[in-house]
Parts: sequence; C-alpha cells; structure tokens
Amino acid sequence: MKRLFALCLLALSFALAQPREMRLFIWSEYMDPAIIKAFEQKFNLRVRIDLYESNEDMLAKLQAGGVSQYDVIVPGDYIIPTLIQLKLIQPLNHSKIPNLKNLDPKFANPPFDPGNRYSVAYQWGMSGIMYRKDRVPTPTSWSVILGPGADKPFVLMDSIREMLGAALRYQGKSINTRNPAEVRAAGQVLLNAKKNPRFLGFEGGVGAKNRLVAGTATYAVVYNGDALKAADENKNVGFVVPKEGAALFLDNMAIPARAPNPEAAHQFINFILDAKIGAQLSNYNRYATPNKAALPFINPEDRKNPAIYPDAATMQKLEFVLDLGRDTRIYDEVWTAVKSR
Repeated sequence: MKRLFALCLLALSFALAQPREMRLFIWSEYMDPAIIKAFEQKFNLRVRIDLYESNEDMLAKLQAGGVSQYDVIVPGDYIIPTLIQLKLIQPLNHSKIPNLKNLDPKFANPPFDPGNRYSVAYQWGMSGIMYRKDRVPTPTSWSVILGPGADKPFVLMDSIREMLGAALRYQGKSINTRNPAEVRAAGQVLLNAKKNPRFLGFEGGVGAKNRLVAGTATYAVVYNGDALKAADENKNVGFVVPKEGAALFLDNMAIPARAPNPEAAHQFINFILDAKIGAQLSNYNRYATPNKAALPFINPEDRKNPAIYPDAATMQKLEFVLDLGRDTRIYDEVWTAVKSR
C-alpha cells in the first residue's frame, strides 16, 4: 500500500512538473520564434501553433470547433464584430493584462471594440503592390495589375476585403462602400484581371512573397510586412501604396470563447504588450507597432522606413477596413463569384 501511495505521489509530481500547453492560432510568418521560446521558459508551458492565411479561414475554423481548441487568435479589425456577435470570443480580464497601459491611445479604444473589451492591438500595416525593381519602374497605380493594359505576371491577394478594396479604390470608391452596384463593379474589375493571361492566381502573403523572390511574378498585392521580408531575401523587391489608395489594417489578439487555457492566454497577451517584447515582435515582422512604449526599442532604420511607418501623405490614401454588418453579404456574394468563375 505504501508503495502504491508513493507511486501515485511520483506520478502526480511528474504530471505537475510537465509544462502546461497554450495553443496559438495565427497568420503564417507572423511571430518571432524567439518570443515563443522566451514565453515558454518564463511560464513553464509549451506553445502549439496553427496557421491560417485569411480572416475568413480563421473564422471558419473557429465555427468548426476551433473555439474550444485555441487559447489565443489574431483576428483582423473588421472581423472582430462578427466574432463578438457569434460569441466566438470572450471578454478580456483587464486586471490580468497590466501592460495594456503601453498601447498608443489611438489603438486603445478602437471603433470595432470600444474599450478593448474583447481584443488588444497586435500589429498594424497596409496593403499595396510588391514589385520587381529590376524589371519595372516603381508603379504608381493599381492599373499595372487591375487595368486592361497589365502586361507583366501578377498575383492577387487571397483576401476578400483587401482585394475588393483595391478594386474599389482603383475606381475611386471607398473600401467600405455599402453601395451594391459599386461592389459588383469592383468584382468585375477582378474578374477582368483573372482573364488576363498574365494572372498567376490568388495567394496569401507568404506565397506571393515567394513568387516574387523566385522571379515567377513581377507584381503582387501584399501586406507591407511581407514585401519587406521579400526585400530582405532579394534586394530587387520593392513596395508601394498606389496613388488611388489601399487598405490599412490593425490585427489584434483575442481569446476564443471556450479557450482551454484562458489563464495562459492572458499571460501571453500581457507578454506581447511588454515594451521590449513588442519591439522585438515588430523588428521581426517588419510591421508597425501599436505599442507606444515599444517605439524607443524599434530598429532606427525601420522607424524611418515609410513602407512601415508611412508619412502623412500616404496615410491620407489609406483606409481602415470596417465591419459593415449585414452589408458585408454583398462583398461575400461578389467575392464568391470572383473566386468561382
């Protein structure tokens, strides 16, 4: 009996000694592995990571059972109201996130989540055109991809609002228009682009980056951080926001409604909001930080890079992608038609 008791104690001690687990669901190439390692060591747990390439993919996975599988997700701004409405994410316990104070005030009370009840800013950036500087001059307009005269191999972004947004801005309309006729007209622009023999397909940012680095594509619609990573691999890669404008995004951290380990989730969010960790994240991702306390630790060359921290003139051309409620359905219908034809 004593031996059995001792074995039970040993088993219990072994179980308690094992690191806990936290599951992170995030965009690909969007997290510094060194940050994950440091978090694991500090809190004696193991982080498991699954990847997605669009907000819509993430939403579908949550609805298919992921809401009880993941502890932290990284949704884009416009999808958060949908996640809240569908009760797929839970309110945050701010007392467990003291580093919230580090957020820049302009990111601390977003219109899509007043008071940061459900989400906390992670990184921000913009979409635009990545191009091969050794093949073409710096493009100034979406016409090099979306116009009838597009004559170089190109890749379109596999993301509904950013890609329809590009077509809308190309036609002089708002990325957030609620006019069905304008959205359908933007869809026709994309369908015409698909008919172009130079069209290479729809890709997530990583796939598009790889195509440009390899030289199979000359242009691609991407997020600025993907373009900067590509430029690190090939000095002939450039990035520009077209004169018509493009999408501005704010990605966020949130906790699924039935997260297995919400305690670790809050610890992770607070860890990312640390000033030095926040800077390390942006220095790795090459996206702008919403963490005001992190700015002194950002690489000086990145702080001066307009492809990361755009100047006032560029900011005026950028438009946040907003949640449009029921009017989002027309975007879904048009995007489905674009992808299926």
